[in-house]
Amino acid sequence: MLKSLVKLARPSQWLKNGVVLAALVFSGEAIHTSALEVAALAVAIFCLLSSSVYVLNDLVDRDKDRRHPLKKGRPIASGRVSPATAILFCALLLVVALAGAWFINWSFFIISLGYFVLNFSYSFWLKNVVIVDAMSIAVGFVLRAYAGAYAIEVPASKWLMINTLFLALFLAFGKRRHELVFLEGDAASHRTILSKYSPYLLDQLIGIVTASVVVVYMLYTFSPEVSIKLGTENLFLTIPFVIYGIFRYLYLIHQEEKGGSPTRVLISDRPILVNVILWLATVVLVLYIA
Repeated sequence: MLKSLVKLARPSQWLKNGVVLAALVFSGEAIHTSALEVAALAVAIFCLLSSSVYVLNDLVDRDKDRRHPLKKGRPIASGRVSPATAILFCALLLVVALAGAWFINWSFFIISLGYFVLNFSYSFWLKNVVIVDAMSIAVGFVLRAYAGAYAIEVPASKWLMINTLFLALFLAFGKRRHELVFLEGDAASHRTILSKYSPYLLDQLIGIVTASVVVVYMLYTFSPEVSIKLGTENLFLTIPFVIYGIFRYLYLIHQEEKGGSPTRVLISDRPILVNVILWLATVVLVLYIA
């Protein structure tokens, strides 16, 4: 049972909560031990919070998951965890996460609660509204980024919001396209909203968002306001890594038919993993060493 509950919490997806650390890194606060400790706690809280959301999603989608070629092995869909146990587990994760959020500060607690409310709405309604479903996922990442800023009490940058929003939309539309192509004629029976999409529409949306991600990130790195705030004009050195990462992910979506799980792609695709490591190393070098 314990092994099934751990699997139900999806710890492999906790990498997404690294977004909480964005404000810490790009505010220059990563050299302060107190900020590091609070940020680490904030990430842990969002890991529990996101796990409560995964449990809720699996509970709501258990019947559809049983018909999915990959999701049918999930703990609830396979019957290894009962719905009643799943509800109790979800409630426990949520209560512990919100108690920890309250401990950090009031603003962080409100954003954490808002994150859960958004995902609760997504599970029961928003995931069935075309375009809004992907935007809801993207807003969830924006809330993670803002939560990280409020946790360490630094100003939440508008650049942080818009960069996170566009990148998350890029990943969300890519995931929808993968699901649509992978499941083919059975797509709508596994995820109702897929009947509202087509590969052509998603390719158009991905094209728009791809350009937006690259252009907005470039504007961010060249912004005089950002240069003054960060004390460097060299953040533009990270641009090639962002461009390569976007292009590599597009290649995986269109040529390798991957992209169903951005987290799995990050772990399994060596070029993307190396690219992310080099991007992070360059950011640290530019902001903290050079």
